[in-house]
Amino acid sequence: MSATPKDRFKPVKSILVSQPKPTDVNSPYVLLSEKYKLKIDFRQFIKVEPVPPKEFRKQKIDILKHTAVIFTSRNAIDHFFAICKDFKIEMPAEMKYFCISDQTAHYLQKYIVIRKRKLFVGQKTAEDLFDYFKKHKNEKYLFPCSDIRKDDIPGYMEKHGIAFTEAIIYHTVAADLTDLADVKYDVLAFFSPSGIKSLKQNFPDFVQGNTRIAAFGPTTAQAVRDLDLILDIEAPMPNAPSMTGALELYIKKANNL
Repeated sequence: MSATPKDRFKPVKSILVSQPKPTDVNSPYVLLSEKYKLKIDFRQFIKVEPVPPKEFRKQKIDILKHTAVIFTSRNAIDHFFAICKDFKIEMPAEMKYFCISDQTAHYLQKYIVIRKRKLFVGQKTAEDLFDYFKKHKNEKYLFPCSDIRKDDIPGYMEKHGIAFTEAIIYHTVAADLTDLADVKYDVLAFFSPSGIKSLKQNFPDFVQGNTRIAAFGPTTAQAVRDLDLILDIEAPMPNAPSMTGALELYIKKANNL
């Protein structure tokens, strides 16, 4: 935030958040909008597409030869069990599951009944699971994921010689945003490098001008810089652990509040 040039602090009246619209009426975005009289819209810049069974077969992965499955998102759960259904695979009762968060673990119960001793749950990040992997290093892990994913889990497994198989079960692709070509926002908020890539793919001649860009996470921030765009708002920061917190700090200064 401190690196933002003074001439970039122009009043903010509208924000486009590159995520689905929250269903909670008390969402921080709703509260932010009401507090500062902002127009906040939501639009997913990326979408996921399932890997067809024929394409999955080419990966030559025997799901039932594994003893544990790692889930880092709801998308991974949905597409994994869709693959299981296509191939008429039933998960054995002794299968272990390693979930990145409570929300992911809870969502898993949509598909299976889980025994507590077979479930291992992190707080929020992949690093939270590393101690579990270390304690259960003799498992044969299956990691269902997108063709675009972070390196943290595969990197850890390879470094520690833990057997794992990466299964690409869905693709992350750019959503069609051409209807936004003539719509202008004061701030665009991004949460992944894929969202930045989608912006460039949809609008190859995008000129930032006075549009402020907000990024959540270091890889997203780097993706902004890699395209020679100006990063005006960065989160998380010590004084703003959330995107809405970082936006509010910027708005207070830009709108002279």
